[in-house]
Amino acid sequence: MIHEYALVVYAGVLLAVALTWPTLRYPLHTLPQDIWDPSRQAWQVAWIGHILLTDPARLWQSNAFFPLTDNFAFGNSLLGYAPFGMVGEGPAAAVLRYNILFVLAHALLVIGGYALVRQLGAGRTGAAVAAVAFAFAPWRLAQEGHLDIISAGGIPLALAMLARGHGWSLRRGLRPDRRRAGWAAAGWIVAAWQVSLGFSLGVPFLGVLGLILVVLLLGTPIRFLRRPAERPILGSRLMLIDLAGSLFLACFSLLLAIPYFRAPDTGPAGTEIAFFSPPLRSLLIGPAESRIWGAPHEVPRSSLGWPSEMGLLPGFVLYALALAGLAFSIWTLRQRLLLLAGLAVTIVLTLGTNFYEGRYTYLPLFGHLPGSLGLRIPGRFMVWATLLLAVLAAGAVAEFVRRAEHLSEQRIPPWPGPWLRLATFVPLMLVLAEGWNATAHPLAPVQPTAMRTVSGPMLVLPTTALTDQTIMLWSTTRFQPMVNGAGGFDAARQAEMRARVQSFPDAASIEYLRSLNIDRVLLLRSEVAGTPWERAGDIPVDALGIRREDLDDAVVFHLR
Repeated sequence: MIHEYALVVYAGVLLAVALTWPTLRYPLHTLPQDIWDPSRQAWQVAWIGHILLTDPARLWQSNAFFPLTDNFAFGNSLLGYAPFGMVGEGPAAAVLRYNILFVLAHALLVIGGYALVRQLGAGRTGAAVAAVAFAFAPWRLAQEGHLDIISAGGIPLALAMLARGHGWSLRRGLRPDRRRAGWAAAGWIVAAWQVSLGFSLGVPFLGVLGLILVVLLLGTPIRFLRRPAERPILGSRLMLIDLAGSLFLACFSLLLAIPYFRAPDTGPAGTEIAFFSPPLRSLLIGPAESRIWGAPHEVPRSSLGWPSEMGLLPGFVLYALALAGLAFSIWTLRQRLLLLAGLAVTIVLTLGTNFYEGRYTYLPLFGHLPGSLGLRIPGRFMVWATLLLAVLAAGAVAEFVRRAEHLSEQRIPPWPGPWLRLATFVPLMLVLAEGWNATAHPLAPVQPTAMRTVSGPMLVLPTTALTDQTIMLWSTTRFQPMVNGAGGFDAARQAEMRARVQSFPDAASIEYLRSLNIDRVLLLRSEVAGTPWERAGDIPVDALGIRREDLDDAVVFHLR
């Protein structure tokens, strides 16, 4: 209970609660950042738990986007959160579940970041600074409405487990006596879990793991020939686990990707990637949700094409520490240069088409992949840039701690040891300050009573690209089939559907809905003000061959 990593878990959870506050102040009633994407992702987790308990074969055929098939692939799946989705039912449970996962995702960022940097060879203080800088980087505050992007803690955790399983650290190299096959197996399992949360982060992660395997395959024979006394480099059990783990991860990822490749595309990849590609100055601009940099950077942020995805500041303190780490570090010069090269590569990928139009970088790697995989926003590569900056920063902090301790030992009595040790926590405090959020926590819309009673297949009015995400959350009581649906990947048919039902109720819109096998239209009176359906509940329908049923808070039109 007082092991180093147990304390890290406690600290990670407490930091996550504090730095995401007030998420857990009213967890049944509020959502972080806005009510749109969080509502949809709360629905996703609820759907996964519901369908795996009732009819697992229909996992990818969700109740939204009816009657499209493989419609659950219209965004990152969050499949790894299935166990949470099996507890509770209805919108209130979905909101509570989402808020808990939101906080735990931040905690895992801290735990995973600490574990990786510690395994690489940094001391506790350096690892703590790196973990906090990675977990609460200012740019990440703009992503607080995207649980799939916040859920990146499995990346450093899996890398830490794999490194520990192979007895490798950046500072001490390969130590065969420290190999642990069980840790390697756990690393492959965590990697698969991370990929199951979504391909936006999963595909680059798979690429990094593939690159590591290539280096391992090329490096092992070379080391075998150069240092025959150390044969075998890897034990047979560890080699078997690596083979089985990599094959399992590849097969699992391919199986998970099948419905994504079936989904219709959103448009030309190059156009979307160019639209979301941030300029170089984005790396110095904080998001609006940053309490420290939000207001000061308002003017430069307004010059960005898509500010919510282009405020990519990882933290000026992190920049300073990483820069210090290039000259003053526990890592060797060669290691620092390799980290710098890796950082340069990730920055280039982050810029997308703003680096030589991406023709030699981002487009060859990701431009041919379907839009449903969510890889058309290059700025999300800041996950990797921040991780590399954190490793460089940890080297500087760890070296400062080492020198402070050495200086204290030379004095008799060992003064000013406590003051020097206290000074080593200054970078941690500064990094924490830059991660201070100003994220809004709006009230989650209350579910209309009719959503708990009316059966589908149905259309809920009003329908827009934003409000449909709330309707998806409201459907978590019964998961009735409905034509409504929206999210990170929106089928082109949805825009057509909304245009064709604007005149409902009339003969043309009724005929169109019947062609989709829609039995009912639910009109929510409290939501229609200012929409094309504001008067739809009062129009006579006797001549249209349908029946109207008035409820307390809604009107139901029976089309059949």
